[in-house]
Amino acid sequence: MGVGEALLLGLVQGLTEFLPISSSAHLAIVGTLIGADDPGAAFTAIIQLGTEAAVVLFFRKDIARIVSHWVRSLTGALPRDDPDARMGWLVIAGTIPIGVLGLLFQDQIESTLRGFLVIGTTLWLFALILGWADRRGRKERTLDRLTWKHGLLFGAAQSLALIPGVSRSGGTITMGLLLGYTREAATRFSFLLAVPAVLLSGFYQLYDELTNGTAVPWGPTIVATVVSFVVGYVVIAWLMRYISTHSYTPFVVYRLVLAVVVYGLVLAGALPALTTGAFG
Repeated sequence: MGVGEALLLGLVQGLTEFLPISSSAHLAIVGTLIGADDPGAAFTAIIQLGTEAAVVLFFRKDIARIVSHWVRSLTGALPRDDPDARMGWLVIAGTIPIGVLGLLFQDQIESTLRGFLVIGTTLWLFALILGWADRRGRKERTLDRLTWKHGLLFGAAQSLALIPGVSRSGGTITMGLLLGYTREAATRFSFLLAVPAVLLSGFYQLYDELTNGTAVPWGPTIVATVVSFVVGYVVIAWLMRYISTHSYTPFVVYRLVLAVVVYGLVLAGALPALTTGAFG
């Protein structure tokens, strides 16, 4: 994979990570079509560090306050039921499902589940679920009403993103809407919940590559990570403004159209139906 391909994949990652359209699906599709010799799940996890750095920067005040209050609640400087300290615990609890499932099914995630028939199916299936949730959800709960049960359900939804095509943000936002949270609340918690999961996954893959292999092309990967950070920050700022007055319908339609395109490319032989490699 060259620098040009890395620039394109970094752009794709930055544009799609925070929208409910699945960045892993887009990386797989684009990577295969341009013939990128990419390490797949490891590359995806590492360049996600760039987009997650954008989340940390954008929500830096919220994150700093949550972490500070959580630590102070451990020492008794703040009560355990402090809202921000409680949010810290809820983020930790919501991270457990994806961590456990990611370790248990790592081999399948990096091989079988990256097939394009799987991607096409998850694209349209979860598009319909997101559309239904956006229409039927009450959209009245705010994050100060987030419960332990709901935090775990958000986490369970996030774990579905281990399957390309589901979308990390799409899964958690859908769950939030189904539970009655406003679009803003569901999206904000989706971003906060992703921070530890993505950082842990990215650094785990980084450590694994440094100690056990050289599969990742480091120069292009660093380029892609930087590009994904810059573009991702712009997308976050846009999305938080957009959802305050708009529905998720355009993303639902986009997913349905993309699913049809993926199936068409599989039938045409441009994308493999099944894959045991990175991007095909």
